[in-house]
Amino acid sequence: MTRTVTIRLPEEDYGRIKAAAEADNRPISNFIQTATLRFIEQSEFCDEAEMAEIVADAKLLKSLKAGSLDASKGRYTIVKGVVKGR
Repeated sequence: MTRTVTIRLPEEDYGRIKAAAEADNRPISNFIQTATLRFIEQSEFCDEAEMAEIVADAKLLKSLKAGSLDASKGRYTIVKGVVKGR
C-alpha cells in the first residue's frame, strides 16, 4: 500500500530538488523518497571505516558487550524526554 504525503517547500528548494530529479531522470517524488531513505540508512548504520574503528577499540567493544548483556537480562531504564543537540 502506498501513502501520499504533502510537503511545503520554499520555491528555491523546490527548484533545486526538481533540477536534481530531472538530472537523474526521475520523478520528484522518487528523488525525495530515495534521498530520504538514503539519509535514514546513513543515520542508522555505520560504514566500513566506522565499523573498523569500533572493532579496533577494545574498551568500546567491552562496554558494548556489557551493555548488550545488561539489556538482554532486562537491566536497563528507559529515559523519556528529548535529548538536546539531536
